[in-house]
Amino acid sequence: MLQVKQVTLDNFGAVSEEVAREMVEGALTSSDAEVAVSVTGIAGPSGGSEQKPVGTVYIAWGLKGGEVSCEKTVFLGNRTEVRKQTIISALTHCLQQKDLFKDINESLYQKSETFLK
Repeated sequence: MLQVKQVTLDNFGAVSEEVAREMVEGALTSSDAEVAVSVTGIAGPSGGSEQKPVGTVYIAWGLKGGEVSCEKTVFLGNRTEVRKQTIISALTHCLQQKDLFKDINESLYQKSETFLK
């Protein structure tokens, strides 16, 4: 479903901006979804490297027919804390996409703005 190319995995590794972007593009292409979010990272406690330490996370998001955005973050904490921070960050990015709410009751968007503060 996600349609990540093997060459992308070989060239950049599973934990990379390129893979995160392809995951979003694949999800939007192969589903009826209007929005997609992908996460790839190293939550720990092991698996990190000097270039990609534990806590490294790539979060990508996009709307059908729109651009795909991606952010790299290195979260601090144990595995559970890294995963929680990743979830909060991914959902926050989605809620900040005003186009996502263009056809939804304005009060829902306003509620999301309150949530983000």
